[in-house]
Amino acid sequence: MTGSAQPRRPEAGERYDVFHTDCPARDVVDHVTSRWGVWVLISLRSNDLRFYELRESIRGISEKMLAQTLRALVQDGLVWREVEPTTPPQVTYGLTEFGRDIGEPLEELFDRITRRLSPRDTG
Repeated sequence: MTGSAQPRRPEAGERYDVFHTDCPARDVVDHVTSRWGVWVLISLRSNDLRFYELRESIRGISEKMLAQTLRALVQDGLVWREVEPTTPPQVTYGLTEFGRDIGEPLEELFDRITRRLSPRDTG
């Protein structure tokens, strides 16, 4: 039998075994490609936004789902969170360097899809 039951931390120059069920990279991919993760990353691509601004920019998302999605993306290191000690607290979110790096191909994919779709009839 080769390999171990637990994924080992890769050494410098190596990568995680993404096909292993316990690979930490799988969690990041799951969060990025979740129903709302993609939209959060795309919404933050050009501006840092406060929670309510994000909620308004992503139509159809509930406050609960936005909070859960942001929590996961912050934990993964894709999004940063800043709390201003005011009453009520003002919370701002933005993309980290890692988040910008991951969001770039998503933005390109989004742009390609929207360029290829035919305009909807408005009449």
